[in-house]
Amino acid sequence: MANPLKSLFCDDGRYQKSLKMFLECSSEHQCMRDFIHNVLPDVVPSIGNGKSHLNVIGLGSGSGENDLEMLSMLRMKHPWVTVDNEGVEPSSQQLHNYKVLASKNRDLDHVKFTWNKMTALEFEEHWKEKKTTTKADFIHMIQMLYCVKDPEATIDFFQSLLDNNGKLLIILVSGESGWGKLWNTYKHQLSNTEISQYVTTGDIKRLLDSKGVSYQSYELPSQMDITECFTEGDEKGELLLDFLTEVLDFSKTAPPELKEGVLNLLRHPDCSTESDGKVVFNNNLEAIVIDQK
Repeated sequence: MANPLKSLFCDDGRYQKSLKMFLECSSEHQCMRDFIHNVLPDVVPSIGNGKSHLNVIGLGSGSGENDLEMLSMLRMKHPWVTVDNEGVEPSSQQLHNYKVLASKNRDLDHVKFTWNKMTALEFEEHWKEKKTTTKADFIHMIQMLYCVKDPEATIDFFQSLLDNNGKLLIILVSGESGWGKLWNTYKHQLSNTEISQYVTTGDIKRLLDSKGVSYQSYELPSQMDITECFTEGDEKGELLLDFLTEVLDFSKTAPPELKEGVLNLLRHPDCSTESDGKVVFNNNLEAIVIDQK
């Protein structure tokens, strides 16, 4: 029988509202900034190997905050280089937000931006059609492998674009996070579509290990207040539940037993801690850094 639940990604307006609520309730952006500025500089010093120009590709760029943080970090490590930056983002609204954010930053004169309103797969096809021989020095995939049909093929292709000393950075939810527990328990009962992969860094590391690909990994501690998820009819809670399950209107469309099971698990110590009336979800991320093939 067909799964009656619809993927959140089928409704971009609802997805953007859920994403905004998630970012307001979590420490995700802060933990990424901490990683980009405090850890990543020691991971990527060899990028470019002394070149005066770097090619950077950001996949799933969203509204650009993390892309611009990456460019700022590279500027500090390589103050004299110029950069060609390819931003890849399928959402028109997010890409517009990215352009606005970049236009307000006065420290980007050394960067040439190319804006690509497309998915990672469309960008891959576009790249192949151009038959370009250009190689990339730094490619980052931040919270985007959930939205590709074949994460393995996507990683393989973009790793193949890396130049000497190039780095591919992947950031996803940790397999040991609340997300990992939730998805491992309920992914087959939630929205199963080609664009909703329920993938964690645990999956990616098992894939890389099976192929003998070396990598470095770094835990990014993060949390999210999900207290309102347990108040029936609360708009904030319903948006968060949509984001957690990747199901459109989860509270209204999920069978009662599935909804009850998900809420019980979200409150379980495997996923969250409770203190002072707040339910705080384990939103830990993990970064994986892969070298050129």
